[in-house]
Amino acid sequence: MIERSHLPLTTWFLAMYLISQSKTNMAALELRRHLGVSYRTAWLLKHKIMEAMHQREATRSLGGDVRADDAYLGGERTGGTAGRGSENKVAFVAAVEMHDDRPYYVRFDPVASFSFKALRAWGERALTPGCQVTTDGLLGFEVLSQMGHTHHVVVPPRGKAGTEIPPFRWLNVVLGNVKTALSGTYHAFRFRKYAARYLADVQYRFNRRFQMADMVPRLAVALLRAKPCTRQALQAPAELGT
Repeated sequence: MIERSHLPLTTWFLAMYLISQSKTNMAALELRRHLGVSYRTAWLLKHKIMEAMHQREATRSLGGDVRADDAYLGGERTGGTAGRGSENKVAFVAAVEMHDDRPYYVRFDPVASFSFKALRAWGERALTPGCQVTTDGLLGFEVLSQMGHTHHVVVPPRGKAGTEIPPFRWLNVVLGNVKTALSGTYHAFRFRKYAARYLADVQYRFNRRFQMADMVPRLAVALLRAKPCTRQALQAPAELGT
């Protein structure tokens, strides 16, 4: 990622610090002001760092007590399709690994749909064998029991917020924070194209929230180990889960 960059390492390290230590997300426009570079350069830096986060988090599997839910990111565009069929909406699975009834690790994975095929592929890459997974009544999640996981279904009562339902309380708190952080930071971005990276940014920081002092050096190592990405590759259409 850093190889052949014309920027000084101090700029890279400052960008890593600002992005990793932010309590929410940091827009490229704000990053530009801090770094004193052009918007084009700030955007490229931000996406390279987020891509390194994405590649690093892709290898993380959740285990033990896992709570999972289906979610959507993005809103309707003027003149576009309304509802879940909107061209700017991205389906993703939000999952949290629980320890002592508290959230420990999370995963946010864009998927093409919530079909059996897509959720099987998600389970293969996101879960360790033999998890105890709690979900709502979404039909597609039934594939998890076929994969050898213990699958508990809790159908939420009508009229109750997700945070009022004990098994999903923390999952919905985390999910709400993710959506608030993204909507509060960015005026607009192409959700279908870049959702995986923006979600990985939140996931990477959440999963290391108790190791803030190590965040920058660990992110530097992730950047050095990441597969190189050109601007063209970073701007290419995203490949959602099967």
